Amino acid sequence: MRSTSDEALLPAARHDAAAFAAIAGAGTPRSGYHPPMDADVRIASVEEKETRSGNTRFVVTDDGGREYTTFRPQIGAAAKAAEGRRARISFHEEQRNGFTNVYLDKVEPREPADAGEEPGAEPEEVGWQAATEAAPWLVGSDKPKEAVDPEELFERLKPFKDLVAEDIREGDDDER
Repeated sequence: MRSTSDEALLPAARHDAAAFAAIAGAGTPRSGYHPPMDADVRIASVEEKETRSGNTRFVVTDDGGREYTTFRPQIGAAAKAAEGRRARISFHEEQRNGFTNVYLDKVEPREPADAGEEPGAEPEEVGWQAATEAAPWLVGSDKPKEAVDPEELFERLKPFKDLVAEDIREGDDDER
């Protein structure tokens, strides 16, 4: 039998799930799902494993040995790209059959890919990529009849690479 104080609280508590759970004595959620959590970790390893049903499961291990699982390829790829570096991750836990499964929801790298790389190296790399893609037009033919001397090729590609790298460093200040 309910006391009068409980009856007075129940109508108001129906709209507030947390208050209703406290009155009902259910201090924890009934389902096995817990809200998302965030952590700053160093991703030690990322393993891809095929399940019995043929899906790919990504198992991410942080530097503390804790494992996180995801079946989403985008999250697995982001974890793989951040392997060996610090990352901000979001995850949630689910209780199933007496086990706690930790599922990875998001990975955001905290350090650049090559933290030791000198500033400005990226524009140089992109410049060389653009120059090598444009090489057939810079040399004069997309199907040369004979091989081009490496030094001559370098002399033709380097100025183009320098222009691309300079343009990247200057940024998009002249947007229209």
